[in-house]
Amino acid sequence: MFKKVIDFYKAPKDIPVITDGEQVKKLYGKKRIDIFASCFIGYTVFHLTRKNIAAALPDLSSDLGYSNVQLGLLGAALYFAYAFGKFINGVIADKADAKKFLTTALFISSVANIAFALSPGFIPQDKIFFGQPLLLTVMAFFWGVNGWFQSMGFPGIAKSLAFWWSNKERGTIWSLWTVSHQFGTWLAFLLAGFLVPKLGWHAAFIVPGIINIIVCLYIYTHMCDKPTTIGLPEVELFSEGKKNETVEPIDDEANLSYFVILKKYVFLNPTMWFLALAFTFVYICRCGTEDWIIKYLCEIKHNSVELASQKQMYLPLCGIFGTLLAGVFSDFLFKGKRMPVTFLFLAGFALCVFGLLKNQGSGSFSTILDYVCIGGIGFFTAGPRMFVGGICAVETGSKKVASAATGFCGIFGYFGAILSSIGTGIFVDNFGWYGALYFWIISAFCCMFILIPVFKKGV
Repeated sequence: MFKKVIDFYKAPKDIPVITDGEQVKKLYGKKRIDIFASCFIGYTVFHLTRKNIAAALPDLSSDLGYSNVQLGLLGAALYFAYAFGKFINGVIADKADAKKFLTTALFISSVANIAFALSPGFIPQDKIFFGQPLLLTVMAFFWGVNGWFQSMGFPGIAKSLAFWWSNKERGTIWSLWTVSHQFGTWLAFLLAGFLVPKLGWHAAFIVPGIINIIVCLYIYTHMCDKPTTIGLPEVELFSEGKKNETVEPIDDEANLSYFVILKKYVFLNPTMWFLALAFTFVYICRCGTEDWIIKYLCEIKHNSVELASQKQMYLPLCGIFGTLLAGVFSDFLFKGKRMPVTFLFLAGFALCVFGLLKNQGSGSFSTILDYVCIGGIGFFTAGPRMFVGGICAVETGSKKVASAATGFCGIFGYFGAILSSIGTGIFVDNFGWYGALYFWIISAFCCMFILIPVFKKGV
């Protein structure tokens, strides 16, 4: 049985290359559209079943009576599973069929969301399990299952982007695809912010789950694995017009095993370690602001969930522009160097969080300033997230371990998310919201400090 499952998910074998140049060009064009659309749409809707919890937290908290620390444990369950899953699934994704890998992940993530929402209807709220409510434990379990299968999304996509676009094209296409992060988060806030006031917090998990099950059908019918599995030449041969040259001549990778390449370009690569450690703090900044600002606005500014969700939607919306402009700044102002933009964006993030912290007033000007600061937070987190654990991780290694490289950084990133989730709850309960926001600001400066050696290398 287990062998049948492995065989089902195993990447298809290469087939003979099509010799008709026109047919190759036409098929490459069509499949690239299908691949990009599948990656973009797929990762967009993944966020519907991940970031929906932010808008649900206030009502979920009042309905079930959980503290901020307990709510932080819910978020930590997803991030803990995601942290380990991203690397393990990254290694698996390098050898798996990207289409089956991605659709399975999205389907089970959707089912876990529905189960999470239905749990209070089946689990008694007064039962205690190891000092915590049994219901909280069950919900944390389903949210953790969601986290594990969410972690399968990015590695499969990273593999597809690495094999379908060459180094000279990948920066642009990766920037365009990264918009799906912000667009998906924006849609998640929009949808959950609409559903929670009208249908209750349960709907914020059930409706996205149903939507994503439908999207699975689209991805399964449009995506495929590497170009060589459908008779197309490797992307370097196609995009750069090479005939009989070795595509990746470094250390004759063709004669090296996957695990030797993995060890060289990931585990024994000092730059990869600096990127991974820095990614921890990128995710403290990212997940802290994405997951907790709605609750912050409700408690400190006394905003309704609808108004707080409207303000929060500017975070991913401005993040779209931050993603695109970070790529432009890096390519044209800094000639392909990623770190100068990363440092500038981290400083901008810290400034915007500080502005939000100091904006304690009321009235129209204060409301406008909230929109500006939250939009700025989204804009400035986009670049570091895209560069530190994404493009830099892939470009520092080999495309043959692209999924594993991003997964390795992802482990550290989602440990940062765990620290952000639990840490923010602890800071709020013990030091108030001022402590939480300063926690995010300090994390941005810690990230900059860790990246100094990478900056000096001219990355």
